[in-house]
Amino acid sequence: MPAPAQPVLHVCVDRILLPPLLDPAQRDPDETGDNNEADSTNRGVDAPDHDVSEEAAARRALRLAADRRKIWPGEWRVLAVRFLDGNPAIQARVAAVAQEWTRFANIRFEFNNAPGAPIRISFTPGASWSLIGTDALDSRIEPDAPTMNFGWLTPATPQDELQRVVLHEFGHALGLIHEHQNPDAAIPWDKDVVYQYYAGPPNHWSRTQVDVNIFERYAAEVVNASEFDPQSIMLYPIPQEFTRGAYSVGWNRTLSTTDQEHIARVYPPSP
Repeated sequence: MPAPAQPVLHVCVDRILLPPLLDPAQRDPDETGDNNEADSTNRGVDAPDHDVSEEAAARRALRLAADRRKIWPGEWRVLAVRFLDGNPAIQARVAAVAQEWTRFANIRFEFNNAPGAPIRISFTPGASWSLIGTDALDSRIEPDAPTMNFGWLTPATPQDELQRVVLHEFGHALGLIHEHQNPDAAIPWDKDVVYQYYAGPPNHWSRTQVDVNIFERYAAEVVNASEFDPQSIMLYPIPQEFTRGAYSVGWNRTLSTTDQEHIARVYPPSP
């Protein structure tokens, strides 16, 4: 079956901070190259020369990317946000949409461009992405480097597309994972079609990048997960051509009821 040509799927790229190489005793037994059919270069972290590719390391880090510790603790209930670049008109639209999360979560975004803001936004053309929750505080990130990027938003972007992308990326900034990688997701992927599609423009992903960003799911013990929600803002559109059978997901552009309830549980009202 040929990969669908339309529409172009602008999807968020996982930005997973790669942890320092783990002590062999800390790694999971299935995180070795011998047990990884998709990427023969993904050797165990105790390989003598530690020559581990970024993609392979990202695969190993996947279970850690939605660690509950990446939820912002109580002392961070007001998150300063700084724009590093971008047209003032698009900045204002991003700020207005992002506040939708704060209607349900006990957390607030303050768009004050403070020098020490933990959330720093760029509009560098290309991919859209956000670090996951408190990864934005990691000391390996330069203080003037972005923690979020909107690679295709411009002042001409229609409001429904801007809303979809901004809500999605700010969901990541609050610690949410991609919904198709929810431990309970059981999407009947046609993997050959998906590999073929994402190998082409605008993504140009390798098979390993598709595995990490699309197919692999998080372990239940490291995420605060709701039941799989096909209406979630954190879910990519899934054309029927990408699956076996009649399964598909449309363009989710608003917070679903489950999104609202889940973020309220993650950031509950103060006692």
